[in-house]
Amino acid sequence: MTDPLVGRLTVVGLGPGDPDWITPAARRALDEASDVIGYGPYVDRLPDRPGRTKHASDNRVEIDRSRHALTLAAEGRRVAVVSGGDPGIFAMAAAVFEALEAGDPAWRALNIRVEPGISAMLAAAARLGAPLGGDFCAVSLSDNLKPWDVVEKRLRLALEADLAICLYNPISKARPWQLGRAFEIVREVRAPEHLILLARAVGRPDERLTIRTVADARAEEADMATLVIVGASTTRLIARPGDTRPWVLTPRSYGAGA
Repeated sequence: MTDPLVGRLTVVGLGPGDPDWITPAARRALDEASDVIGYGPYVDRLPDRPGRTKHASDNRVEIDRSRHALTLAAEGRRVAVVSGGDPGIFAMAAAVFEALEAGDPAWRALNIRVEPGISAMLAAAARLGAPLGGDFCAVSLSDNLKPWDVVEKRLRLALEADLAICLYNPISKARPWQLGRAFEIVREVRAPEHLILLARAVGRPDERLTIRTVADARAEEADMATLVIVGASTTRLIARPGDTRPWVLTPRSYGAGA
């Protein structure tokens, strides 16, 4: 077996979809990889080329995928584990280190790096203006890895703290009701005129940006490709001429003089 110190594993952020949003460091890691491992649609974004083997898998086998990557790296392979957006936000960086922590102690000698990517929330915010200009947080609405009552508690506390909130994993066929329930909680805390922003497929040809009030937002407008931003009480619109979509601003200041 090859000396495990020769192997290398890089967790690579592919960004939200636009190839121009992949960092040069991430591109180098992909170019140097002998093996690319990841969820099928992410792996499919990379072209086939001689000397690089692609290993695609389902989206709910993150730990198995990580063990596979670590095993290949321990055999001396140059492995890239790809993740959409930023790999450190509800994604593959954590899965790799969870597998590392619980796995073969020899894996801890591997050369492991994380190359960040543009996250969905940062891409959405850039398209909309500055909705995350003040304090904000991110909450995943998936209850695959934590109980739903924990999701509700964290969401409610973030609302009470008056943070802008980025909602990841808002809705799926297996979880069709959870975003609707989240909006119910939002309506208990936020005023009807406060803002909810839906950014779907940012950076892809089917990108769609929607601005709603708390009163008007509907869960049916979102899917798993949507990043939902619940504005803070200070989040507001800046009108633009004609029918042009307004800019969204959450100012940096808060309280007196905001």
